[in-house]
Amino acid sequence: MSIANNGQANFSLCSSKLLHTRYADEQVVAPHSSPEKILMTSILQLHPLKFRTIWISDTHLGSRACCAEFLLDFLQKVESEHLYLVGDIIDLWSMQRSMFWPQMHNNIVREILKKGNNGTKITYIPGNHDGFLRDHEGLQFGNISIRRQAFHMTATGRHFLVLHGDEFDSIVACGRLKNLAGVGAYGLLIWINHAVNYFRRKAGLPYWSLATHLKHRIKGASRFIRRFEDAVLSEAKRQNVDGIICGHVHRASIFQSEGLLYCNDGDWVESCTALVETYDGKLELIHWADNKHTIEDMRLDGNGARSEAA
Repeated sequence: MSIANNGQANFSLCSSKLLHTRYADEQVVAPHSSPEKILMTSILQLHPLKFRTIWISDTHLGSRACCAEFLLDFLQKVESEHLYLVGDIIDLWSMQRSMFWPQMHNNIVREILKKGNNGTKITYIPGNHDGFLRDHEGLQFGNISIRRQAFHMTATGRHFLVLHGDEFDSIVACGRLKNLAGVGAYGLLIWINHAVNYFRRKAGLPYWSLATHLKHRIKGASRFIRRFEDAVLSEAKRQNVDGIICGHVHRASIFQSEGLLYCNDGDWVESCTALVETYDGKLELIHWADNKHTIEDMRLDGNGARSEAA
């Protein structure tokens, strides 16, 4: 598992919180029906991991659901020329119900600002939970700019539309995904998810998302996500780009459909994932969870099927 920075990489051996899924440029990548799990005694990691571009969304700072420890660890161990914050970075909805802002959330904001001060270009695309920032579209301070949507060109010359995705809620006619079970039920699910993983860490077991596991198996949720994917791909086609990069539905995924590439960077509430572009233009999903021994190897199946991050 190597990531090149202008053709050069220095590897260091560490037991990182990293599950890394690679996708090949210019090819459709999807897993077999049962992705092969390869047990590893260690994981080779760049320190820091260097990318051309990083996309993260749905961190929900200000909410108890935020996996802040994993997020801060990720931000401290990666570098990039461009960082996209693809919405729902701050959860104003949650803060209006109950004020919650621990020191670790402060540290995350500081880490992002430090990246901007060190030369990383940061584009903040507000979502529905931090929608108040949409009133400040076009504002730029230092290396940070606020945009309603953005266009990104990869190192290989492909053009991507970048947006949060809540703009299509009315089109898919289901509203926010958590409304399938109600805000209270979704909050309970996230609380159980954190409790389960607390005991898993104590037992030396890897991170596992109960919320994501159930979402993959609930027919209504799957239908919602499929309609969402179709809606954003239609927008990409309308805007004549090569693909779309979004968040919102808390389900990391990359697949190709009718010549368009769909990329969802996931979230930092359930799955702890980010989308990255390497210096040679490859798009990859990184799963930054407490998994020291397992790497999921996503193979080509040649069928153009959709692939999701577990």
